[in-house]
Amino acid sequence: MTTMTLLHPGAMGAAVGEQAVHGGARVLWVPDGRSQATRVRAEKAGMEACGSLADALAVSDLAVSLCPPHAAEEVARQVAGLPYAGVFVDANAISPHRMERIAVLFSERGAAVVDGAVFGPPPTGGRRASLCLSGDRRGVRALADAFEGTDLQVRALERPIGSASALKMAFAGFQKAARTIAAVSHALAEAHGVAAELVEQAQTMPADILTDADYLPSVAARAWRWAPEMHEVAETLRQAGLPGDIAQATASVMLRWEGDKDRFDMPLPEVFAHLRTGDGQGSADEPSGDARAH
Repeated sequence: MTTMTLLHPGAMGAAVGEQAVHGGARVLWVPDGRSQATRVRAEKAGMEACGSLADALAVSDLAVSLCPPHAAEEVARQVAGLPYAGVFVDANAISPHRMERIAVLFSERGAAVVDGAVFGPPPTGGRRASLCLSGDRRGVRALADAFEGTDLQVRALERPIGSASALKMAFAGFQKAARTIAAVSHALAEAHGVAAELVEQAQTMPADILTDADYLPSVAARAWRWAPEMHEVAETLRQAGLPGDIAQATASVMLRWEGDKDRFDMPLPEVFAHLRTGDGQGSADEPSGDARAH
């Protein structure tokens, strides 16, 4: 039987732990300093309380970290500071560079390190989620075995440490920003009494924006005239007492494509290259006079 230490049973952690229990694993957690709500979640998930982290790790094959991103390195240090030679899995929403720093903590300690990223809702109550993994192959295989037949589907990326985190950052950068922008847009429409009309117009929009990479050259080609529109959006938001930062930042990004006016057939690698470097676009921080004039 696989034994796993889960750090810690938050909403996502408890659901992941529950799936591991369903897969036949023994799942341990450390209640020291945790809230009553955490205790209830862990018990409901079928996890076993352990007296200390050292005791839990001493009998564990896997240590899975699922915590707020800002706490990820501290949790990793706690594990790395103990004589643990199993598989350490960081499944938090962190940057690839942070993940690489975490891997270094274990580089001389004999523990295998796996970079993980969870996609979807907490897998409980029939809901399904996926766990993408990169890094140590032995560790990836151990995770796949632990969750086989459960509502947490494991996908091996066959790529180095940092790849799963990069995938999470790319996905979350769109998903979370899009939801936030939607809130701002609805607040602006409500302030002007056109909330129902906004929904009506939104229903005509494509739903596959993130999957349609072929459309991105068209975005770059139009950025020279979309950027000034974003400045108008920013001003409208500010006048309504709403944050204009998102629209202003969007305009700044678009300036990196300013020199690509009407290049609708631009290859995708070039579209991305101009985002990285801003070559020929002027400042990415302030709009040029020409950009405002279009």
